[in-house]
Amino acid sequence: MAESKAPPTRLILVSGPDAAPDLAPRLAAACAAGDVAAVILHFAPADERSLVNRVKALAPAAQAVGAAVVVACAGEGIDLVSVAARGGADGIHAEGGDLAALRERLRDGRILGTGGLAARHDAMEAGEAGVDYVLFGDLPDTAPRTVQERAEWWAEIFETPCVALARSLDAVADLAATGAEFVALDAALWDGPDGAATVAAAQARLTDGV
Repeated sequence: MAESKAPPTRLILVSGPDAAPDLAPRLAAACAAGDVAAVILHFAPADERSLVNRVKALAPAAQAVGAAVVVACAGEGIDLVSVAARGGADGIHAEGGDLAALRERLRDGRILGTGGLAARHDAMEAGEAGVDYVLFGDLPDTAPRTVQERAEWWAEIFETPCVALARSLDAVADLAATGAEFVALDAALWDGPDGAATVAAAQARLTDGV
């Protein structure tokens, strides 16, 4: 019997640290330019009402073309689960904290992802907590080769999907070759006037492997 072919690697877009409402048209164009599975929206700390309004302003731009929207915010005392539910997001991206408790609160089908994983052990603990994906490469000064090695290690051993963050278009094909289910594009790549073209170019690298 022939081995089943692995599904193609898909793209995820990661926003900058303060995803403002005027991002919406750029986000819509970028999501439409490739096979974008999800968008991770990073917000600067704010009160929950403001965060909910930001999610409402941005999420439809991605969701309209089939991309899930996951919300991240590093502020203290912010209930991201509530923000996601009230704003209409599809889940949250949490770094640190009690991931198992968050998983319990997200039994309604919403996504729980995590990043900021400094060691392999951290990633393994996140997987045991029931996250839907682990993200590698988002820590400052992480070498591209380290991201590639970490994604390859994870994809070979674990069933939980992994996301490998690309900070250049040249990295996209190499990261996909690790077996990672998703390659994420850093905001510096796609969030600009030529963002849609950049996403299209990344998609071509996934499709053609170059």
